[in-house]
Amino acid sequence: MHAVPKHLPPTNANSILRGRSAQEDPWWVRWGLISLSVLVLFVLVILPISNVFYHAFSSGIGTYFKNLTDRETMHAIKLTLFVVPIAVLANVIFGVAAAWVITRFRFPGRTLLTTIIDLPFAISPVVVGLMFVMLFANHGVFGGWLQANGLKILFNWPGIALATTFVTLPFVARELIPVMEAIGPDEEVAAISLGANGWQMFWRVSLPNMKWGLLYGIILCNARAMGEYGAVYVVSGRIINKTETLPIRVNTLFEGGSSETYAASFAAASLLTLLALVTLFIKIALERKTQTDLREAAKIHQIE
Repeated sequence: MHAVPKHLPPTNANSILRGRSAQEDPWWVRWGLISLSVLVLFVLVILPISNVFYHAFSSGIGTYFKNLTDRETMHAIKLTLFVVPIAVLANVIFGVAAAWVITRFRFPGRTLLTTIIDLPFAISPVVVGLMFVMLFANHGVFGGWLQANGLKILFNWPGIALATTFVTLPFVARELIPVMEAIGPDEEVAAISLGANGWQMFWRVSLPNMKWGLLYGIILCNARAMGEYGAVYVVSGRIINKTETLPIRVNTLFEGGSSETYAASFAAASLLTLLALVTLFIKIALERKTQTDLREAAKIHQIE
């Protein structure tokens, strides 16, 4: 029997008891749902990841590192590490600016701008690649001007960077918008009223307040950029030792048709998987840090 608080009216007490009874499902329901969740997680996540590492190391550790240090694979890794920071930096600049505009100003088309930011989530990456082909191909919108000035976007690293930036566009902005709305403009207005200029207010007030949301967005953006395949597949031309990123290299090796390339593809895939796991652990650490800061801020607020 549940103890009914004496100060509660009978109607409220009965409602609480009914709510508690409804939440206490039979043990077979609880354990059945838990078991089903664990089974789905094992089949869809743990088993495929384990399979990647199994095939990557199936020929021995020496062969594994030999596959990773292959000339073409190393070039794909270097190109990925070159393009991803460009995309992340572009998204940080755009995300901070867009979040600032959306949360600090009211203007016609504000809702439309927020919707457009989410557009890369709704468009297939392959379609994104085709869009850039239509823009920058020789017979595209800007193709003639680019060709006349000796500039090459497609089948070159600028096209890969543009496509990667587009598909990762919403991550930073979407993480910052709710954070900045929750913070509100009060501290920024106070800084301006005390004589701070715009940059001083941003670096000393706004950025410290949004830092965890910004880092969270950067991590998600970086993880998505490293694994981008569809858009890059279209704009890169998949030129070996020139425009192959690491995901494209995995596909090229997998389609090689021999046991050596098959093992090499899993070795490259394991590197992407390790990067994803590192990203996941950093994400968890940031979430815990954010929760700790929120609890400390709540305690300080209660004391005040």
